[in-house]
Order: sequence, then structure tokens, then C-alpha cells
Amino acid sequence: MSTSDFNIIFAGGGTAGCLIAGRLASADLSLRILVLEAGPHTRDLDAHIQPGRYYSHLAPTSLSLFLLENVWAVVAASTVVMVYTRAAASDYDDWETVYGNLGWGSKDLIPLLKKTETYQVKPGEPTHGYSGPLRVSYGGGFPNVSQQFLDVASRYDPARGVTADLNGLFSCNQYGRWQKWIDAETGKRSDVAHHFIYNQSQNQNLEVRTSCHVKRVIFENMRAVGVEYVNDTADADPTVNIARASRLVVLSAGAFGTPTILERSGIGSTDILKAHGVQPLVDLPGVGQNYQDHNGVIIPYLASEEAETICAFMRGEKAEAERLVAQWKSDGTGMLASNFLDAVIWIGSITSYPGDPSNIPARKYFGIGYYSYYPISRGEVHISSGDNALAPSEFESDYLRDLADLATLRWGYKKSRELARRFQLYRGEYVPGHPTFTDASAASCHEEVVPVDISAQDIAYTKEDDAAIENFHRNSVQTMWHSLGTCAMKSKSDLGVVDERLNVYGVQGLKVAGERYSDIYVQRLTKLESFPQTNRRTPPFLFSESVSSEPNLCPQLSITPGNVAANTYSTALVIGEKAAVLIAEELGITL
Repeated sequence: MSTSDFNIIFAGGGTAGCLIAGRLASADLSLRILVLEAGPHTRDLDAHIQPGRYYSHLAPTSLSLFLLENVWAVVAASTVVMVYTRAAASDYDDWETVYGNLGWGSKDLIPLLKKTETYQVKPGEPTHGYSGPLRVSYGGGFPNVSQQFLDVASRYDPARGVTADLNGLFSCNQYGRWQKWIDAETGKRSDVAHHFIYNQSQNQNLEVRTSCHVKRVIFENMRAVGVEYVNDTADADPTVNIARASRLVVLSAGAFGTPTILERSGIGSTDILKAHGVQPLVDLPGVGQNYQDHNGVIIPYLASEEAETICAFMRGEKAEAERLVAQWKSDGTGMLASNFLDAVIWIGSITSYPGDPSNIPARKYFGIGYYSYYPISRGEVHISSGDNALAPSEFESDYLRDLADLATLRWGYKKSRELARRFQLYRGEYVPGHPTFTDASAASCHEEVVPVDISAQDIAYTKEDDAAIENFHRNSVQTMWHSLGTCAMKSKSDLGVVDERLNVYGVQGLKVAGERYSDIYVQRLTKLESFPQTNRRTPPFLFSESVSSEPNLCPQLSITPGNVAANTYSTALVIGEKAAVLIAEELGITL
């Protein structure tokens, strides 16, 4: 067993963890900071910095399975989507006014949102920042599929309106072009690892250890003084290592990782702890409860040859890959300088087939996705072993348990299909990716058909059609990779886990700073053959056997008390900035 000493230890090197560590390290060069990260380094990897390669991360090396209506579904731990999506100001205000967390309302968080970014889309916008380390732009390409989405939406649904800024924080229910975490000058993805950690490689007091899984927090007299961790690389010594922290331990291991670290450390529901042989330290029933996500589907459509898509690149056609890579390296533009997601409500278009390209006809496709921002259903995640840091979680998503969540998705399917069939590039539905309607139904799907006029009558759905859509969603709904809420910042009586200063109830020297990508605490699967054969279906996006871990996008947000109507990256950043301020105050450091 090896032991090393630090001032601060971060259990998790994702967005919030790296941001906080980077802020503190640059503010006080004497601080000895350790970041324990489960994944590998991503410095200058093409799969990490070329936006167009994000699909390779939609098949992560670890997945969490759950059984939904007798069909196996999957919660992926990470994606690399690069969408710049802030929650509405009212979401953050709820954290303060509804849940009682002073200092977490929009008036306090907007300056921190601005602090992180350099907004390259348009100068002088009052809610955006212009001197932060992360760049925001539209990316280096705007394909005609995305343009048609906005053109059709503005004419088909004019009452909803169009906005020039989807992320201005104070307006909603409009269509608009989607900003991205992409540097307009280089075409590179703009991420925390490169701009908060790797740019401080000269700082010998800031250390990142990869492939490290935190087993538990070590306490002395109810104060966190370090962690136990293991290394899980193939030839690694299985010995448990100890790292000690003289000032603070910060858990940033996400919605799956953080609650299970706490439970193995003796913090959680006493019944759960005792059932797995863990000696209770603090009875905190909220640990692992309140699991939330955004549930959605991306529906495939056939596109004409004039459609500008990434399909050939996704199929691995060498000539197309060489052309796109050469353009990106030359001037940072083209399809690799985009994530293909350009227009949203959230209903949004995607310029490729949203799934495995190896077993479908080689042609052009586009997708229309939709998801529910505020699903009602709640789940939970807990340890399955009190001693094994690599054991999979006991996870119940409870997706679609509440029928209201099905109603939202049913509306999304119908609305998005009306938009798709009005694209001039539309050539019909890719039938296997749609609900199964009877041939006699007006909703029956067809291939190789022409688009309808913008004023065409909407498809009329019967009760039987609605039942088919419901069945389809029960069999195809997936996570949008926005898991959150399992260590909520709420009162202890309301199943909260941390207070408004992110302190874990009942102990000292231990904070939770929200989020990270985690492949530690969920079922590890790398091949489709690993799925149970009974009632098996192929989950969307799971088509790669060899992908790199990605710790920084679509993060899990463990502390959020309520859901946010957004991709979770921007919220993870602002949690990180807020946590950095709180920690700096307690350490007497000026950021």
C-alpha cells in the first residue's frame, strides 16, 4: 500500500473537478492538488479535439443496463456533443427560491457563466462573457439539413418564433441556431481539460492520476482526511492505495460515482449500508435517491443526394474522411468543425443516421431528435458491494414510469415528423427506426417519397397509432446522457445530501462538486455480444468496440436539486465555478 500527501484531493477529473482544480492551482501555486480520474488522458487526441468525431464517444467503454418493459435499455456514461446549452435563468432561480440554496440563483450564477467563456458569435451580448478560457461559436460548418430545419420550423410553426440566441437565459419556446463549445478560429473543441489542466503542465503541485477508481473516503473524528483508491488497468497492481488530504476532499464523481463512494464510506441509508456490510457513519437516506435524466429518441429519415451529411464519414469511407480531415487541419472549417447539431427547440436536427451505420443501406440520412426536459419519473442508484470499487451499481432508472413522460415523447414524435417531411431534402422515413403502424393507417411510414408542402395537413393519428407510438417509446427511449440529482443540494429533511456550500451533511472536510463522466461504477460492456440475448435489441449509438473515454461532456450532475432544461455541460461549468469560489473563500485564496 502506498501513501501520498496533498492539500486537496478531487475524486473525479471531469468538468467540474478539473475546473475547480485548475482555478485553485493557478490562484495558489503552493497548493498540492491531486485529481484522481478513471479515464485516460485526452490531450491533443483527434477523437477529443475534432468536433466531428464525437460519435465515437456515443459508444462509451462502460454502460449501465436496466430492464424497461422487458427490453434492455442503456444509460451511457458520456458523450462528446459540444452543445452550448445553458439552462433557463428560472431553473437556477428555483435552486434558490424553491430549494432554499442561498447564492445559487441566476443573479449569482450569471457572472460565473460569463467568467468561463469567450463568446465568439456576437459581441456585446449582456448575458455572455468575452474573456474566459472556453470558446463558443457556431462551429465551422452549417449544412443544408440544419438550414432547412430552421426554414421549415419558422414557416410551419410561426407562432413559436425564431431567436438569434438560444442561450440568452431569459427567453424560451423558440427555434434557433445552436451554439457550440468550438473555437471559431481553430475549429477545435473547447474543453476544460485543455484550458484548465493541460495548460498548467508546468505546475508540479497539480497532479492528475488516471485509471484510478476511488473506493472510499477516509475519516478521522468525522473529518475527511483522504481517500482509498485502486488502479484498474490490465496489468495494474490491485493493491489499495491511500492519498491523504490535509485540507479538503472533493467528490466530483457524478450522479453514479459520487453516491456510491459515499455509501462505501459509510454515508447513506443505514439499511443499504448494513445490507452490504458497510459500517454506518452518517445516516443520510438521500444518497443515491432523486435520480433524474432527460429521456429522448432520435428518429431517422431518408435524405436526397443533395443533403449535406456526415454519413459517408460515419461509414468510414476513406476518401471522405481524408477530405474532411484535410479541410479541418487547413483552416478549422467543414463538417469536422461541427457536431452536426445546429437547430433546436429541443427538437433538433442531426445530419446523419443516428445509429449503427454498418447494417443499413449506404445512402444519406438525417435525424430529428426530441427529449423531455422535465420528466416526472425518478430513479435511484446504490452500491452492490461495500468493498469493491469496480462493482456495478444497483441502478433503477424508473424511465417512463409516469405516463405523463410518455405523453411528452408522443407529442415530440408527431411534431418532429411534421417538420421532417417538409424538408426539401426529405425522401421518406427509414421505417425500421419508427413506430410500427398498420398499412391502413394514415400514419404508416414509407420510404422514397417526396416532401409535402409547408401548408399540408398534419398526419391524423388514431388511438391505435398512439398505442404504437407508446410501445415504440417504451422499446426505444434512451438517456440523453444528462443523469443528475443523486446527491442533491437540498435540506436533509428533504432527502438532501449537501448544503448550499456543498458540504456533505454530518461530516467535515468533504464537499461534493457536482459532476463528472464516470465509467467506474456502472456495468462495463464493450461489445454488443455482452448484452443479454433474451429480448435483446441494439441500443442507439452502440456500434463501436474500441472508443476512448471522455470525461468532460454531457456530464452527470449529482448535486442539482431539480432538473435543468438543457444539456448539462454549461451547468457543470457554473457548478464548478461556484464551487471554486466557495472553496477559495474557505482556504483564504483570492481567485
